[in-house]
Amino acid sequence: MVELLCKKQGHKLHYANRITFYHDREALVLSIGSGQQEESEGDLVTNLLVRLRLTPQWKTFRVRAYRFLRVILFATEEINKNSKLLPNITLGFKIYDGCASTKRAMGSSLQLLTGKQRPVPNYKCQSHPAIPAIIGDEVTASVEPMALLLGIYKFPQISYAVTYNLLSDKQQFPSFLRTAPKEEFQALAMSRLLMHFGWQWVVIVGSDNIYFQQPNEWLKYEIFKTGGCLNMFELIPGNGYDERIKQISEMIKHSSAKVIVIYTRLVHAVALMNAVTVQNITDKVWIGGTSWFMSPELPKGIKETLNGSLGFMLQNGKIHSFKEFLQSFHPSTSDDDIYIKTFWETVFNCKWTTTDNSTLVNQPTLQSLTPCSGNEKLQAIDPTLYDVNNFRFTYCVYNAVYAVVNALHNMLICKIREGPFPNGSCAEKYDIKPWQLLHYLKTVRFRNTADEDIYFDQNGDPPARYDIVNWQVTPDGDNQYSKVGSFDNTGLEGWKIVINESAIKWSPSFNQVPTSVCSESCPPGFWKAVRRGEPICCIDCLPCSKGEISNHTDATECISCPEDDWPDYRREHCIPKVTEFLSFEEPLGTALAAVPIFFSLTTLVVLCIFVKNRDTPIVKANNRELSYFLLVALALCFLCSLIFIGHPMKFTCMLRQPAFGIIFSICISSILAKTITVIIVFSVTNPKSKLRKWVGPKIPLFIAFVCSLFQVLLCFCWIVVSPSFPQTNMHSQEGKLIIECNEGTVIFYCMLAYLGSLACVSFTVAFLARKLPNSFNEARHITFSMLVFVTVWLSFIPAYLSTRGKYTVAVEIFAILTSSAGLLGCIFLPRCYIIIFRPDQNTKDHITGKASVRY
Repeated sequence: MVELLCKKQGHKLHYANRITFYHDREALVLSIGSGQQEESEGDLVTNLLVRLRLTPQWKTFRVRAYRFLRVILFATEEINKNSKLLPNITLGFKIYDGCASTKRAMGSSLQLLTGKQRPVPNYKCQSHPAIPAIIGDEVTASVEPMALLLGIYKFPQISYAVTYNLLSDKQQFPSFLRTAPKEEFQALAMSRLLMHFGWQWVVIVGSDNIYFQQPNEWLKYEIFKTGGCLNMFELIPGNGYDERIKQISEMIKHSSAKVIVIYTRLVHAVALMNAVTVQNITDKVWIGGTSWFMSPELPKGIKETLNGSLGFMLQNGKIHSFKEFLQSFHPSTSDDDIYIKTFWETVFNCKWTTTDNSTLVNQPTLQSLTPCSGNEKLQAIDPTLYDVNNFRFTYCVYNAVYAVVNALHNMLICKIREGPFPNGSCAEKYDIKPWQLLHYLKTVRFRNTADEDIYFDQNGDPPARYDIVNWQVTPDGDNQYSKVGSFDNTGLEGWKIVINESAIKWSPSFNQVPTSVCSESCPPGFWKAVRRGEPICCIDCLPCSKGEISNHTDATECISCPEDDWPDYRREHCIPKVTEFLSFEEPLGTALAAVPIFFSLTTLVVLCIFVKNRDTPIVKANNRELSYFLLVALALCFLCSLIFIGHPMKFTCMLRQPAFGIIFSICISSILAKTITVIIVFSVTNPKSKLRKWVGPKIPLFIAFVCSLFQVLLCFCWIVVSPSFPQTNMHSQEGKLIIECNEGTVIFYCMLAYLGSLACVSFTVAFLARKLPNSFNEARHITFSMLVFVTVWLSFIPAYLSTRGKYTVAVEIFAILTSSAGLLGCIFLPRCYIIIFRPDQNTKDHITGKASVRY
């Protein structure tokens, strides 16, 4: 192992500006400050082991990993220049190329634990550990076995890129920590991004391997938890996936979902995006994860397809002066760096040649390229390949180095009897135990040079901070990505997502923010019902039922309005119900008030005519006193309908039905008495008739009084026992509060039944007396009047039951007026006609049938 010699200056060791790289059988090694240089009292050299993946399995030089190497150099120089961190201590490190190999990961870890090139498992062949901690690796396939092995010995390990959630299990991996957030938070962030834009109908494409299965399940769970649904969930197998990717791209093309979440390995994402580019699928929004989105290894041919897409990246960190450091090195000043010329050839698309004109590095793809001149400028490199402005995983490497250094610093400044170990002891400065450093690493908390708080939770995980980036294609055809939002779970209120929608440039296929739903949202006034057998996002919008509203979009149920409110016509808001009763001010009430007054006056006119002509034969016939009594009752019948109009009050409700029942019973009783009088009069013409003693004015009045008395007693009991009262009917008519009188008692129906019985008896008696001989037989007119009365009230029953509100009252008033007018017209108008227009017929001879009468 080649060493970098250190020179002693005072009480602190410094190292010369010469760094040597070389390959051994297993790894690329960079050694700074090894344990073999001179030491003065109080001085110490500390080494870190860092594992990078510079040459992965597909043998492509990785520029990003080379930038990781550079940040190690930068951080080490920065720390060694800092007099406050590790005073009198020079930091060194060894760098191993992991090559994404599980074999190398286990071999190197055993070498580290054993202390020999040829490892001896479970044996330690050195008195002191070579290094206090390991930083790495980049891929889960190598990190997981390393963490299992190192956890047995409580040897600290910090990964800067692995997000596999299982590694947070401290029972299996007690010494593993990381500076990249675990995968669970990325699934949460993705689901919240979908929820922010209202994308409820999505497609998920994942990788079918152990490291992506659980994250995809978390993503599904988070989407379902926020009310979203999956149109498709497809997995790409680890090997032989070409045909499967063709099938998935065809399914995506015909999918109704506009948002496609690609949560896969980089190789799967590249293959799928190539397939959709061939299919020319441009009307989708692609959502990418940190595993592939914005990777410099994406082919240029798919970048137009990604135009307008959104992706997640680790938070962009600030490393002061690192940009200048990355742009300052050159092959001519870094002879010992075996990778710098390979890096140069990769980023500038050129080749270095030797004196015999052969390529320095055997890379067939470079044979046709122009020679490297050495005059190329690092400032001119495509930022997607060698980005010196955005440090994400590089920032994680930087923080990992500082986490170890701060933990070492805290451990070495420990005071005796104040330490965290038994009896207040501290760690030995020259015999650091890995488990001791692990204790300090778990509790380390510091602010880095960018003034950001760095710490680990109880599972060794850092806080989750993501940048949401938008892939944009510029007018000149170049691609760029712009930060348009962030996700952060470090706040006291929990996670927080912030998105600047105005900064997003969508694909030209969309004129505005794309929508991706299985069904359109249900507007206010409707509620969403899930279609049977389909995901919950596929809904039908059903209008709210009577008396219910929904006042927001996508309501899952409607809410009932208060009893005195009613939905508006859109069923979005509850509004006060309209108060309704038959008032005098409205046209219907005015008309129904004018008609009874007119008929009442008409009845009084008829009464005056009868009184004026009281001594004429036609008035004296059939008991004129009873006729007067009937006319007064009819006038009151007309007027009693006025009590039904106006705002119902306690007095009017209590009075109107009994008044109607009593007055009508007087009318019908008087008619019945008149009819019986006709029969008696014609019966007494026989001298031997026993009815002669009943002839006279008292008997009809007695009949009218007795028949009316029963109704009076019935109504009196009604008023005393259970009078009608005003109430507000909220349910019989939509949107209205009907102010009405509650007649709710059986006496009301008994009263109507009694009136009907009297009318039927009067009709029957009058019908039987209609053919009695006389030129003016009043029974015929009574028969017809009773027929009108019965017909009106039989029609009233269905009409009354089928109407609501004020129209129920109007129907009853109409029945009262019609039946009363029928009685007035059928019984009294023929007599008035004779009195006024045919006085020649108003004679005794004509009444008795002794005169010849012409009509």
